[in-house]
Amino acid sequence: MRLARRQFLHLVAVLGAAGAPDVAWSQPYPARPITMVVPFAAGGPTDTLARILAERMRTSLAQPVIIENVPGASGVAGVGRVARAAGDGYTLSIGPWTSHVVNGAIYTLPYDLLNDFEPIALLASGPVLIVARNGIPASGLKELVAWLNASPDKASAGTAGVGSPPHIAGIYFQNVTRTRFQFVPYRSGGQAVQDLVSGQTDLMFTEASNGLQHVRAGKVKAYAVAAKTRLAGAPEIPTVDEAGVTGYHMSGWYGLWAPKATSKQVIATLNAAVVNSLADPAVRSRLAALEVEFPPRDQQTPEALGALQRAEIQKWWPILKAANIRAE
Repeated sequence: MRLARRQFLHLVAVLGAAGAPDVAWSQPYPARPITMVVPFAAGGPTDTLARILAERMRTSLAQPVIIENVPGASGVAGVGRVARAAGDGYTLSIGPWTSHVVNGAIYTLPYDLLNDFEPIALLASGPVLIVARNGIPASGLKELVAWLNASPDKASAGTAGVGSPPHIAGIYFQNVTRTRFQFVPYRSGGQAVQDLVSGQTDLMFTEASNGLQHVRAGKVKAYAVAAKTRLAGAPEIPTVDEAGVTGYHMSGWYGLWAPKATSKQVIATLNAAVVNSLADPAVRSRLAALEVEFPPRDQQTPEALGALQRAEIQKWWPILKAANIRAE
């Protein structure tokens, strides 16, 4: 039976008046490309992680995930770009703990790190490696602490600048071990490591991705990894607890967030794409070059990332404020 045009229009009006759900007329998510904002310049570890992840997420989402580099103010500009975006799932913030934890203690931010974002997933982590120039006489971590205590403020530790992970890791090491030494800021972690290799500085607290290659080449020596378990890629290096300095645990980690008010359904879709990507052997193989470790499946949830971020803020903000670190 065919409806006359007038009858059809009347039926449409009745359905509209009855409150037919909007979802029936909307396109499923995602219906267009997604932008993942990296708050640093291209070529760094966050950018590399983002590009590998985005390439694989495209398969799950059936839409391109486009990387947008927005550097500036140690990540504040890029994270702010996402904070101002609509909560529709088409603009995401990827970043390390420095941009989503540390910056809140050393900058006056134009956004709230906890309330202006929805966590999606914890992506990877990399514990700090304690390394030193080959000429230091200490044979183990306990001996290194004794050597530092024997000459307070004489030794030097290279950093990637004020508020960088090596700087914060060094401050935390001083707090835990009651040692004192000088910090030497560089423009990048790579430059700091090069001066350590040449003997211009004495020690460094660095990401494994930045220091492990020089340890393997015999150019510097590693004392311990600041984690509860040994590195999968360097099992010969003891943990700090095994080396005699308990409680010094520090890891740089990466997460993915969406703007606030993003729906739970969209978050679940994005989380599933991340989980599928991290389970892909090809992705894990490519990320192995970054010397990162992957969270277990039960720690890849939005809830786990949110809990970790809150716990890290509670831990680090008092330490950073007590150290009176000021943004450069």
